[in-house]
Amino acid sequence: MTSTLRGLLARQRALPLGVVFGATAVVEWALVRSVAAPLIALLFCAVFTLVVPAAWRRLHGHGAIGLALYVGVCAAVVYVFALRLPSLLEVRSYMLDPSAAPILGVLIAVGGWGLGRDLELEAQATRSAIEAEHAQLFALRAQLDPHFLFNTLNAIAEWCREDPEVAERALLELAAILRRVLEGVRAPTWPLTEELALLEALFGLYVIRDDERFHLRLEKEGALEEVTVPPMLLLPAFENAITHGPAAGHEGEVALRVSVGARVRVEIDNPGAFAGRREGGHGIALVERRLALAYGEAAEMTIRAERGRTRALMTFPREPS
Repeated sequence: MTSTLRGLLARQRALPLGVVFGATAVVEWALVRSVAAPLIALLFCAVFTLVVPAAWRRLHGHGAIGLALYVGVCAAVVYVFALRLPSLLEVRSYMLDPSAAPILGVLIAVGGWGLGRDLELEAQATRSAIEAEHAQLFALRAQLDPHFLFNTLNAIAEWCREDPEVAERALLELAAILRRVLEGVRAPTWPLTEELALLEALFGLYVIRDDERFHLRLEKEGALEEVTVPPMLLLPAFENAITHGPAAGHEGEVALRVSVGARVRVEIDNPGAFAGRREGGHGIALVERRLALAYGEAAEMTIRAERGRTRALMTFPREPS
């Protein structure tokens, strides 16, 4: 009932329904010249809108029994408003005249079916969009570079012989990353602080491999703990900054700046000037798609070269839409 009411109050349905209800009240007044007649007609319209489409949505999947119950609901509404209420109140109504009850029953049955089916199709489209978003999310998580992970595991294998303490630390860092990824798989959103923890853990693996080349500067401002984001939202852009920055031989630190105000602002910049989108590269496109799925047109992303560095800037609302 709640979802049906929410759907009926949407502008694309509430506006035409309001026009029909208003026209019905005007016609009743014009033909009957009674204040009570349009009020009863409007009450009938309101009950029809609240009851009949919701009944169709609940019963249509139950075969012949569901159809019979749906027809019974429509008949009950017509009986109360066309056969009983006007006579009890001694009010004459043009629309709710007893002689028109069969036609009225057919009209509300068809109208309830149309509205209920429209709401059900919209709900299915929403579910499909969510499923597609989850599919995108799984694809995004695959961007945790498997070659990097294999190289790290190979390095850990060597460290086990040369420096067991470093090897243990690397395994713990890798476990932290995989644990967070698995947690993200099960959640549509998670705290922004958890997203940043994942990025720090990922960078920590690079630091273990080469602590002289990889340096991260993380700046945080505002109430980050109050913000939720789709899991792995920033991961491809951050990994791009590492891969095309220090991992590609460019000297300098990777900077990650996050500030929360009326909107969330995330800036990632790395050494090495941005030379345009690379053929076969998917990181930027994945972030753009994830932003669009989560926030629609309310999200923005730019990426450009700036004084020999690459600067990616993302802004989006504090909560996904």
